[in-house]
Amino acid sequence: MTQIATSQPYAWPHDSSFSPLTTALVIIDMQNDFCTPGGYLSSQGYSLTPTTTIIPKIITLLGLARHYSYPIFYTREGHRPDLSDLPARERARSRNNPSQLGIGDTGPMGRLLVRGEEGHAIIDELQPRPGEPVVDKPGKSAFTYTDFELLLKVAGVRNLVIVGVTTDVCVHSTMREAADRGYDCVLVEDACGASVPELHQAAVEMVRTEGGIFGATARFEEVMEAMMGPAEKWGE
Repeated sequence: MTQIATSQPYAWPHDSSFSPLTTALVIIDMQNDFCTPGGYLSSQGYSLTPTTTIIPKIITLLGLARHYSYPIFYTREGHRPDLSDLPARERARSRNNPSQLGIGDTGPMGRLLVRGEEGHAIIDELQPRPGEPVVDKPGKSAFTYTDFELLLKVAGVRNLVIVGVTTDVCVHSTMREAADRGYDCVLVEDACGASVPELHQAAVEMVRTEGGIFGATARFEEVMEAMMGPAEKWGE
């Protein structure tokens, strides 16, 4: 077992238990709705550059996780087709933008953030394989109204390597709730993206405050090197 000595503000994980036996890669909301023109995020008026430039790094981490047998979990944000799980405030909020398009409205890839539509699907570059669970969530946190924690417990996971979008919303909500539930999380800061760069940086800084109140942060290269540790290390 090992840790990332250069992560901030502490060497992660705190108990040096970084190994495929304890640690999972969590890929948050890398969906067409957040990464493809015509999806939910672009209909809100935001550039997709922050959510698409991170794709190659996530592909690399995913490949390493598969090669070294780390548990892998995906999340997707989306709602039932009848929108029965969508609070009225959230629908109204989602339409508060220049296009006036929001959750449930029709875009080029079907209804925005609705399960089963093209926009709801994970992008082609990161398609899950059999045995890699996808957690469908009706809100921001992967823990809220889902079986995510049960899946983690069954897999024996206590450390989470978190990547995906958006840093300040679904990534942060998941990381905060994970910390409250006792998981040790590392945010891979250059493998996450937000709609506004300033919000991404603020979200990174918030993780590190108070000695790492929500976990730690690390760079892509640091996480990659830790995942590539010698195979004999994991038997210690």
